[in-house]
Amino acid sequence: MGTNPGAFRRSSFEHDALSFSYLDTEGDGEVLVALHAHWMEGISFAPLAAALAPTWRMVAPDQRGHGHSDHANSYTRDDYLGDLEALLDHLHLTKPLVLLGNSLGGVNAYQFAARNPNRVRGLIIEDIGVEIADDIPIVLTWAGNFRTREELAERIGPRLSPYLEPSFRETNQGWRLAFDPQEMLESQTNLNGNHWNDWLGSSCPALLIRGRDSPVTKQEHLEEMAARRPSTKLEILDGGHVIHQSHPELFAHTVKVFLQHL
Repeated sequence: MGTNPGAFRRSSFEHDALSFSYLDTEGDGEVLVALHAHWMEGISFAPLAAALAPTWRMVAPDQRGHGHSDHANSYTRDDYLGDLEALLDHLHLTKPLVLLGNSLGGVNAYQFAARNPNRVRGLIIEDIGVEIADDIPIVLTWAGNFRTREELAERIGPRLSPYLEPSFRETNQGWRLAFDPQEMLESQTNLNGNHWNDWLGSSCPALLIRGRDSPVTKQEHLEEMAARRPSTKLEILDGGHVIHQSHPELFAHTVKVFLQHL
């Protein structure tokens, strides 16, 4: 990877006594850092990275406890924001950049922008709100090892398996997920809360995207988010909670239009 424009190259860095893996298209383009949702990995943004190259250089980390990054002892809001700051420092990214985030990554993005306004010049928030009270006990049923890949996929179910398949891992004990379900439950608990102050705490241009069929967000809530924050545009796109994966071309076109007007 890394030989073609828009192709990811995997690298790593150390922070908080953990090893973090990230993908980077490298090059001289403007920088966009993409943050995945719970359970997912940076590789989900590969189609978007290819679509934006070479104008945009994309960096997509596997956040703590996900993908090829280390598991952690805690998953607080400050943990995730500190990891992102360490990534930017590791890459010597001092110029303001664009942050894109889906779900967990979206909250991380707008909270980071609120606390570091001089480092962010644009936000793209994919299908997440600011009043979050989600409970995901189903994730605990995915714990442990499974005899075959098919058994793991069957346990997760046909609706979610396509999104989680990049996190399937084959080990000497069988098939399992790259993330620890109990850790994801802790992370979601820490994600829950009222984040209006963070959402309204930055003033850079923002694109808010909702999946028309999303089971996670309500259109009225995202409309209120767009109305209350200056320089914010709401787009409703076909798809569910992970539009960049289910409708990659539509998502890429919408993001391109926003970036062209930055």
